[in-house]
Amino acid sequence: MTELDEIDLQLLKELQRDCSRSAGSFVDQVGLSQPAIWRRIKRFYNEGIISGSRIVLDSEKVGFSVTVFLGIKLARKGQIRLEDFERAVTAIPEVQTVEHVLGVYDYRIRIIARDITDFERILRRRIMTLPGAGEIEANVLLSEEKRQGPV
Repeated sequence: MTELDEIDLQLLKELQRDCSRSAGSFVDQVGLSQPAIWRRIKRFYNEGIISGSRIVLDSEKVGFSVTVFLGIKLARKGQIRLEDFERAVTAIPEVQTVEHVLGVYDYRIRIIARDITDFERILRRRIMTLPGAGEIEANVLLSEEKRQGPV
C-alpha cells in the first residue's frame, strides 16, 4: 500500500471534486507550489492511485429519467462461469455498474432507462436472457442524496 500524507489526501479530495482543474489551481487548498502539486498528481497516476478520470453526466438531462437497482441470483451456480455472466451483463449499454456481492443476491446492477417502459424492455430482452440469470429483484431509485465522493 502506498503511503499517503495529509497533503496527498487533501489533493485527492480536491481532484475527486473536479479533476479538470490545473495543478496550479490547487495551490491555496494544499499549500504547495504548482510544480510540487504536479509531481504528486503524476505520482498518483504512476502508482495506480488514480487510474483515470471521467465526466459525470446528469442522466435526466440526456434523456434517462429512471434508475433501477437489480439484485440477481444466478440460477445454476457451478454450471455457469461467472466470467460469462459478467461479460454478457457488461455488454448491455444501459448497465452502469456491476457488483459481485455476498448476500441474498450474487450481483447488484445499476441500470438507467428512459422511462419505465424502456426499463421493462431492457429487463425482458436483455437482463432475463443473460446466461445463468435466475431470481431478479428490482428497486427503482426515487432520489439520490449522496453520490460516490471523496475519500
